[in-house]
Formats: sequence, C-alpha cells, structure tokens
Amino acid sequence: MTSTANTSTSSRRLPGAAAVALAATAALLAGCSSSSGTKSDDPLANDKASGDTVVVGSNNFAESILLADIYGEALKAKGVKVTYKPNIGSRETTYGLLKNGSIKVLPEYNGALLAYLDKKAVPKTVAATTAAINAKLDSKLTLLDPAPAQDRDSITVNAATAKKYNLTEKSTIADLKNTAKDLALGASPEFQARQQGLLGLKSVYGLEFKSFKALDAGGPLTQSALQKDTVQAADIFTTDPTISKEKFVVLQDPKNLFGFENVQPLVYKSGLPQKGVEALNAVSAKLDTAALLDLDSQVQLGNKDPLDVAKGWLKSAGLG
Repeated sequence: MTSTANTSTSSRRLPGAAAVALAATAALLAGCSSSSGTKSDDPLANDKASGDTVVVGSNNFAESILLADIYGEALKAKGVKVTYKPNIGSRETTYGLLKNGSIKVLPEYNGALLAYLDKKAVPKTVAATTAAINAKLDSKLTLLDPAPAQDRDSITVNAATAKKYNLTEKSTIADLKNTAKDLALGASPEFQARQQGLLGLKSVYGLEFKSFKALDAGGPLTQSALQKDTVQAADIFTTDPTISKEKFVVLQDPKNLFGFENVQPLVYKSGLPQKGVEALNAVSAKLDTAALLDLDSQVQLGNKDPLDVAKGWLKSAGLG
C-alpha cells in the first residue's frame, strides 16, 4: 500500500496479532513506506528504487523496524534520500531482496546471518564472524561496521517453569536435558530448520522437546504464549523488555550455540553513497546493548512510535 507519513508510522505499532497480520499482508501485497508518502512497491517483486533513493528494509519484528528507522533517519540527516519497506518477513525473504537490489540497507545480526550462510561456521570473535560472513556473501553485498549492541537468541523459560525445575539466571541450556521432553518450545517457523534452532539444540545440547509451536520471531505471539504457559520455553531475544517485566529466566549458552549477535548493517554495495556508509558506521560506533534495550523498552512497553524513538536517540547521540 501507499501510505502517508502519519498513517505508516501508526501502523508500525499495532499490538499483537494485528501487527503480525499486517506484516504478512504487507509482505504479500505491498510494502509500506514511512517517508512522506513516497510510493513503495511490492517487496516480493523484483523492483528496484530508481535514482539515488536508498530503500531501507526490515524484518518482521519490532527491533528490526526500530533499527531500520535509526538507519534511515541517520541517512536522511546526511542528505541521503530514503524510503522504507518495513515488516517484510524473515531473513529467507529479505536476503533475496537485497541481492536483487529491491532493498539497499537492512539491519542484521552477524551470528544469525552467518548461520544462515554457513551452518558449519563457528567463529571465535566478532571480527572473525564478519570475515566469515563476507566470504559467503553475494558479491553485490557487504557488511558495514558491527555495533557493540548484541541481541542474541536465547532459550528462555517462564517463571512457573523456572520455579518448577529450580532454574535461575545461572542455569544453562544443558540443564534442560532431562526436562525438555516435558516442555513445549515456541519460536518462529524457521527455527525448526536452523542450526541456531532445533537442529543445534539437539546436536550441541542433546535436547528434544515434547513439542514445537510455530509462532513469530521473538515477537508478541511468542511472548504471549510463554506468559500464558502455552509454551514453557521459547526463543526470546536478550534485549526483549518482557524478560524483566514477566520474570522470564534466560538460560546461559556456555557452548555458544547462538554465537555472536552484534547489530550490523548489511548493504547493497552500489546502492549506498560513501556519506551513507559513514553515517551508518557512526550509528554502529555509538549503539550499545544498554541503549538498544532502552530503545526497545520505549517502543514495546511504552508504546512509542519507533520512528520517533529513533529520531530521539539519534539527536541524543549527536547523529540526528
């Protein structure tokens, strides 16, 4: 659909299932634009923005949308023309759109991206993770600087499960080995086929859960299912404000299954001018995990518009 600036930003914060439904509809029918009514075509078509416009995309969860807004507004502050395609879908979709130039900038997480590109990679440092990704990336794409901010996948249990099995913040995923058979696990559908998912939980930790419930990527469906005990364990991102709010317990990952998850811009090389590269690297230099958690809390608990939150942080960081 084509949106004005006001309608597009309000659509970004529809709660719960409505937001997921909107994301699915947008991905299948039309991409939403949050920049001054600029037309945004079907994100699944092989369209490419004309001229010097930089199309900033995001995956279908709240933090990705927020990060895309931060990137887009940082680019605008340097005079780069920007349009948005938020809520597109999972990495399996957005990576293809980057390769064909339909989108030019996407917030990524280095460890998850590497697992998607090379399931056997086990880098020991952030720099090695970036190098391994660049070795596997399509030649038209490149990574910019990683941020200190990390948002890792995790196996998190609800308060009732933690109490029942004496699990604390010091407990590890391995501590579920004898109890996983009694637990339902919730995560995105893609989690079933990923090494950083059910495959790795079995091969690295020896876990097999009683059942798997396909939900969303650490979003409102997953949070709600864990809260209501529809699932007892779930893939929740470590900067998710609901962890402290609902007294969820994040299990430690001593075998580093979920690896490094630094926020890192993935870009279509020929689609971003040098001043844009410098703007995004400046964002990465100042974005740490504490700041990201605070921004996520403003959006997800404070119900603030992610575009407004992005602008506020950029101004406070001297980048807006």
